[in-house]
Amino acid sequence: MSGFFSDKLAALEPYVPGEQPRDMRYVKLNTNESPFPPAPAVLRAVEAEAGGLNLYCDPACTELRAAAAALYGLDPENVLPVNGSDEALYFAFTAFCGPARPMAFADITYGFYPVFAAVTGTPAHIIPLREDFSLDPADYCGLGETVVLANPNAPTGLALAPAEIEKILLSNPDNVVLVDEAYVDFGADSCVPLIGKYENLLVVQTFSKSRSLAGARLGFALGSPTLISGLNTVKFSTNPYNVNRMTQAAGIAAIASQDYTLTNCRRIGENRAYTAGALETMGFRVLPSKANFLFAAHPAASGQVLYRALKDRGVLVRWFDKPRIRDWLRITVGSREQMDALLAALKTILNDERGA
Repeated sequence: MSGFFSDKLAALEPYVPGEQPRDMRYVKLNTNESPFPPAPAVLRAVEAEAGGLNLYCDPACTELRAAAAALYGLDPENVLPVNGSDEALYFAFTAFCGPARPMAFADITYGFYPVFAAVTGTPAHIIPLREDFSLDPADYCGLGETVVLANPNAPTGLALAPAEIEKILLSNPDNVVLVDEAYVDFGADSCVPLIGKYENLLVVQTFSKSRSLAGARLGFALGSPTLISGLNTVKFSTNPYNVNRMTQAAGIAAIASQDYTLTNCRRIGENRAYTAGALETMGFRVLPSKANFLFAAHPAASGQVLYRALKDRGVLVRWFDKPRIRDWLRITVGSREQMDALLAALKTILNDERGA
C-alpha cells in the first residue's frame, strides 16, 4: 500500500466489478447488461449532441429531470439524475449516514453497500437473510437506523411487495429508507408511488439494464424534495457536471421510447422463464427471480467448478466466493441464442462431472 494513502482508507476493500475481458469473445452473462441495443431514437439523439462536446452540460439536467419526472409521475423537485445509480447510492450514504448513523442491510445483497459504508465511516448493521434467501421485513422494523434494500435483491432476484416495505417506512419515520430498484422493470412492483406518502423514502433506479444504457451511466434518485435537496448538496460539492450532455440526450430519448423498453423487458421475462425451466430440468435449484438474472445452484458441482468450466467454454457468469452462496451462480438473462449457448455448455459440463 502506498505511503501516500490516507489512514482512513488504508484497510478499504473495494468493490469488484464483473469481468470485462478483452482476451476473447464470450457469451457475456455476468454483469446484467441488456442483450439488446439502445432504442434507435437514443442513437440518433447521441449523434446529434456530439457536436456540442466542447461545452459543459447543463448541471441541473433540466430537460432530463422534467422528462423523468413525467415518466415516474412526480415533480421535477422529486428527481435527481446521476452518473449511474451507484452515484446516487454514494450520495445517499454521504448525506444520510456516517459514524453516528448506522446503515442496515442484508448479508447477501449488492456488494457496494459495505464499501460505501466503509468509505463514509458508517457502521454497517448486517442482517442475515432467511435460509431460503428471502428478506424478513420484520428484521428492519423499528430499527431507528438508515436502511437500504435492494428490491429485487441482488444476487438472488427475490423481491418484496411495496406493502412490506411500507411497514419498514412506517416503523422508522426518523430515518431514511433507501430502496434500490435497479432491476424493478423486469417484474417487481416499484415503491415510487409511495414517495408522496413518506418523506423518508428514497428510491434509486437505473437506465443501465432495462433501457440498454449501461455504457452511458445514467440513474435517478427519486424522493421527497427534502431528500433530493440533501443529495444535491453532495452533488454540487463533489461533481456538479455529473451527467454529461450525451447521456442526458440519451436519457430523454430513452424515456420517449417506452414501448421499446417494455418490449425488451417482456422478452427478457420470457427468456428468464425458458432458462429457469431448462435449468430445473437439469437438476438446478433456481430461485424465483423478478430481475434480469437467475440465481442457481446444482448439487453435483460447486459454483466455482461451474463458473470456471463455463468460462473455459466461452460463457461468462458471476460467481461470488462468499459464505452461504459459494455454490451458486448469478446468470444474466440474455437473448435466446445466448441462453441456449449457456444451457448447451452446462449440459456438457454436468455430463463430464458425472463421468469423472
